[in-house]
Amino acid sequence: MKTNKILMGLIMASFLVACERDPETPETPGGDPRGATGPAAEGPIPTTAADPAEQEPRPQEWTCPAEPGTPPSGELVAERIEATATTRDAPGLYEGPAWLDGALYFSDFTFEDGFPSRIQRYSPGAEMVTAIPNSGTNGLTIDSEGYLLAATHDRKEISRYNPYTGERESIVGEFEGNVFNSPNDLTVTHDGVIYFTDPDFQRSAAPGGQPETRVYRVENGEVTVVDDTMANPNGIALSPNHDVLYVAGGGEEGTLRAYPIENGVPGEGVDIADVSVPDGMAIDCAGNIYATEHTLQRIRVFSPQGDELATIKVDANVTNPTFGGPDHRTLYIAGAGTIWKVELDIAGFPN
Repeated sequence: MKTNKILMGLIMASFLVACERDPETPETPGGDPRGATGPAAEGPIPTTAADPAEQEPRPQEWTCPAEPGTPPSGELVAERIEATATTRDAPGLYEGPAWLDGALYFSDFTFEDGFPSRIQRYSPGAEMVTAIPNSGTNGLTIDSEGYLLAATHDRKEISRYNPYTGERESIVGEFEGNVFNSPNDLTVTHDGVIYFTDPDFQRSAAPGGQPETRVYRVENGEVTVVDDTMANPNGIALSPNHDVLYVAGGGEEGTLRAYPIENGVPGEGVDIADVSVPDGMAIDCAGNIYATEHTLQRIRVFSPQGDELATIKVDANVTNPTFGGPDHRTLYIAGAGTIWKVELDIAGFPN
């Protein structure tokens, strides 16, 4: 009788433990409460970045905060993100960073024949992965629907990519019957007007080209020339209200040029600052311009009027910056085989 009571007690105790266990999170080997079993339980816990395998492009609605913060001053030094160190053996550059759904996307190309390129994705706290192989891209930006717009040298065109599937479509590929030289950098308005630069840096990537290097405007598939007087125009960006277009180019004795936009059309450009070997640029919510100087390995921060506010230094050749992070106050900087970052008080635009 005593033995039977003991057995009944053990049975009831097991029953109660089973009832208290959450049926939605079954026990797994090693005590992992996430409910996965076998190899799937070994992956990292999800971060704030969206899982690319489960995503579709979605409209981008970020706007500047009412109190954007204070712009930088003096001299700052950006730090390397070790997780973004190049995995290639051949020399090359990272280009065109753009922040989308909690991750940084950027082009990674080499100086080999054809300038082979791929789009990488880096989520803070995770490893860098290849999002789109063989993309042929240089500069990137995000359109209002959440797709990657790309300046490409493999097809000498402006392309649009689904950032999650890699599906590609052509936006525009020629002007006056000829392909472009090597579209380099681009920016887009909220209503879909694209501006891009077309220097000749990667012209040899594919046959054909234009007789001049230019800045172009694209609206509803129609291409018009904004400027054909700047040698090798490179970086390009819009002011926060999209009422000024900025372009940097001209080589060692280069310039930062501002074009007032009226009724959606850029007027004559005005040079507001001298820059040496300029590359890409970013814009903060106060309208300040973060212009790279490629071989001087720095970013110079200018007011909209061209007054110099600050310098941000890196330790290798630099190409292009963008704002990202949860509140868009981290400046990510692309360059020779790495990404740097610097935390700022002011918020800025993600591409």
